Amino acid sequence: MSNPSYAHPEFLVTVDELDGLLALGGVSVLDVTARLTGSLDNVAEERCFNEGHIPGSVFFDVPSAKGALSDQAEDLPWMWPSPEHVTEQLRQVGVNEGDKVVLVASTPRPEIDSGTMWCTRAWWTLHHMGVDVAILHGGVEGWVASGRPLETGPVTAERGDISVSVRGLEARATKEDVLAAINGGGACVIDALPADNFNGVDDGYGPRRGHITGATNVPFRSLVDGETSAFWPADILEERLAAIDREHPIISYCGGAIAATVVAFALALTGQDGVRVYDGSLMEWSRDDSLPMTDPSSNA
Repeated sequence: MSNPSYAHPEFLVTVDELDGLLALGGVSVLDVTARLTGSLDNVAEERCFNEGHIPGSVFFDVPSAKGALSDQAEDLPWMWPSPEHVTEQLRQVGVNEGDKVVLVASTPRPEIDSGTMWCTRAWWTLHHMGVDVAILHGGVEGWVASGRPLETGPVTAERGDISVSVRGLEARATKEDVLAAINGGGACVIDALPADNFNGVDDGYGPRRGHITGATNVPFRSLVDGETSAFWPADILEERLAAIDREHPIISYCGGAIAATVVAFALALTGQDGVRVYDGSLMEWSRDDSLPMTDPSSNA
């Protein structure tokens, strides 16, 4: 691994390492690229994956509102799925028992970052369901920058035989958990959205703007290189995460529990255990007027 000072370098793989894994076999490369429509449908398979993807990879639709790693029965998008659902979705894209799963994504505009956060969301779910999973450092663009080729056209995988059974509930937080934390429960609550969202300048993710009262802002984009979408080296990550109180349990949230996983993954990468992601995030919290929110822009 190119950054051995990470506490858990095995959570990332380099382009060279992925090349080696593909040559050896026993690896499933899942492309979780996102191009979401206004109705939260993902059109990336046709517009991105079929136009060029890492050889041997399979498209895995995590980003759709009712995507491969989302509870289909919930009214909110991207809620935590059952292990039975995850098992079926992984089998459909050819993952076998004992495979190492490598998550990749394309991010043509890193300043927007539509790749890293979908990799971390998929990693957060799969890792906590017992899957041996890592993220390609720098994504599809990093693969291309190394001089390696892409393939074109659709891909159909032979059905796999993996089974997952670990529920992973320790990776999740509910609104009750967050409310307990801000009412003296001793947890540190982290808002992973950009500062303008945190401060109520931009539109929120529901009827109310701003942030959960008592939260600390650690914007997810600050944790990745704006030119490559790769995570910063460990020393820089530690600086960017310094505002987080690591002496207490940590709960991360955002709009819909996607960007929140970038912060959670960075913390795990640097050795922090026990981080939880608030599943409903602001899409749930902001629509319940009984739950406290702070909108700094209303005082301007």
